[in-house]
Amino acid sequence: MTESTDQLPAPIQQTPSKPRKLWPLWLVTVLALVIAIALALWNWQQWQRHQATVQSLKSLQQDTRQLENLYGDRGNQQSQRLQSLEDKLAAQRELIATQRRQIDHNAQTLLEAGNRTRTDWLLAEAEYLLRIGNQRLQIEKDIRGAMSALKSADQVLAESDDVGVYPVRQQLAKELMALKGIENIDRTGLYLTLEAAIDSVHQLTDQALIHESAPGFVPSRTESNTAPAEGGPGMLTRAWNQFTDTLSRVVVVRRLDETVKPLLSPDQSAYARLNLQLMLEEAEMAVLRGNQALYERALAKASSAVADWYNPENPKVKALDNTLSELSDRNIDPELPDISHSLQLLKRRLAGRGADPADNGSQQQEKAADTGGNPS
Repeated sequence: MTESTDQLPAPIQQTPSKPRKLWPLWLVTVLALVIAIALALWNWQQWQRHQATVQSLKSLQQDTRQLENLYGDRGNQQSQRLQSLEDKLAAQRELIATQRRQIDHNAQTLLEAGNRTRTDWLLAEAEYLLRIGNQRLQIEKDIRGAMSALKSADQVLAESDDVGVYPVRQQLAKELMALKGIENIDRTGLYLTLEAAIDSVHQLTDQALIHESAPGFVPSRTESNTAPAEGGPGMLTRAWNQFTDTLSRVVVVRRLDETVKPLLSPDQSAYARLNLQLMLEEAEMAVLRGNQALYERALAKASSAVADWYNPENPKVKALDNTLSELSDRNIDPELPDISHSLQLLKRRLAGRGADPADNGSQQQEKAADTGGNPS
């Protein structure tokens, strides 16, 4: 036993362990936490600055766009103003140039007027009269006015001492003869006649409408049942009349070989009068315009309406129908001759006389030069 215990190793004395120090770890943790909080605050400040910078950039961009739009609009306005000013300047230049040309023309006309003789003034007056005659005939279709203007022009040419107007007067005589061969159209008289016809249409009453004369008209019962006069037919005749009257009310016999004419009510009578008035007014318009086809068509429609709707035995209807028949035979658009040849001949003569004074002046200058070299 003793030997066994001696052979065992000596026991190791256990020393008590010292406690570990944790404050450095807490210090590091606190420092890390402080640093993290500081970094977070710094990042938040940076993010706020970034947002402010972005907002400032957006506002600057918006202001820049507004300035660009403003300067662009002002530039467009300025360009438009400059263009308008240039247009006004060009218009003023054109007006000044036109006034200069007009002044030059007036000065030249005054110089030429000073050299004109009585014959030149007479020829100018004749030209004016010929122009008036052509206007009256071609535009207004006034044959009398055209003849008066041509006659006055011929008288003025007769007063002039110019031998060169002989072809003009010869052509004037032919044109006057052509105008005399045309039947004169009294447009005023035709218009007033149509107005009188319209007044007569307004005076037509319902009595002028077709009633009893219309086919198939049934007489009233009061007229058929009138008592016979004394000394009239006997009992058998009265019974026969009653029988035929009853039969006529039951059975109506119409002739098919007669033209059925419309029966007009009072309202239709007003419509008929208005329709006739419109047709006659259309004829008046055709007279003023000289449209022969429209004139004939309007009168034909009016005559047909009168014949179909009104009683031809009525005196007013008969007078209206006769008036329309007379008017339909009138020619309101005759073939007009050409009277412009005399005006063209006179223009040529005036152009020739305008060239003559220059030639005469040059000849007189040559003669004066010749006589100046040779003393008399």
